[in-house]
Amino acid sequence: MTPVDYRDQTTLITGASSGIGAEFARRLAGRGSHLVLVARREQRLRQLSGELAATYGVRVTPIPLDLSQPAAGERLADEVASRELTVTSLVNNAAFGTFGPFHQEDPGRLRDEIAVDVAAVVDISRAFIDRLRAGGTGVLVNVASLAGFQPSPNMAVYAATKAFVLHFTEALWHENRGTGLRVLALSPGATETEFFEVLGTHAADGGMRRQSVTAVVTTALRALDRRNPPPSVVSGTVNRIAANGHRLLGRRQTVNLSGRITRYEATAEAGGGGPDRVAARGGQLPA
Repeated sequence: MTPVDYRDQTTLITGASSGIGAEFARRLAGRGSHLVLVARREQRLRQLSGELAATYGVRVTPIPLDLSQPAAGERLADEVASRELTVTSLVNNAAFGTFGPFHQEDPGRLRDEIAVDVAAVVDISRAFIDRLRAGGTGVLVNVASLAGFQPSPNMAVYAATKAFVLHFTEALWHENRGTGLRVLALSPGATETEFFEVLGTHAADGGMRRQSVTAVVTTALRALDRRNPPPSVVSGTVNRIAANGHRLLGRRQTVNLSGRITRYEATAEAGGGGPDRVAARGGQLPA
């Protein structure tokens, strides 16, 4: 495949106000790509946009948008069109997760989780895929997670959404062979983002070492820089081993091990509190 010249790209990044999304924005701006940055937090978004435009001399367009609302892709495409921009690359990074026993979760919150983590990824990908294919020189990156490789008790919905993103993206990789569009599913494990600042005391990460957002995005860019990029990549050697653990352990032991890593401290209920529910747009949950 022809190497990507990011100076010819306009890349749309969701969940761009912090964490992995913000790091993608910085790294791609450094390669010369113009940017369209999407997130809910308008002030952060505008601050980052101004910083990147001033530092790298690229055009950066902030679009504040809540991706949990219906028809997110259509609304976003309309916003982009109204600014007379043509998106040639896409990074679907926005996501959030809930933590706690499924039977205690708020149904409305779960609906929003599925809307952002699954429906918006599909909707936005579909809204822009024709333009990405027509450009034939860009990238489509969907951020999945190590959690997508196995069930995660107390994060049951989140892990299931990331399994969807992983399989969905790998299928798109196959469908778009020969078009010049590079499609990649990126699966980080535990990552140093603001997610952990608000995760709460009732969750545990099993002592897993957390990667930096720089390391995670470097993994993605190295994969995209290959002459023949793979359909997906897991960030970190230990995480790559863990992603294939179910093949050795079997399903029962895999779920039991995952449950120990993502255990919920029952003292929350004993003290009258409920499970922590954590929004992590632009961040990554532990696997």
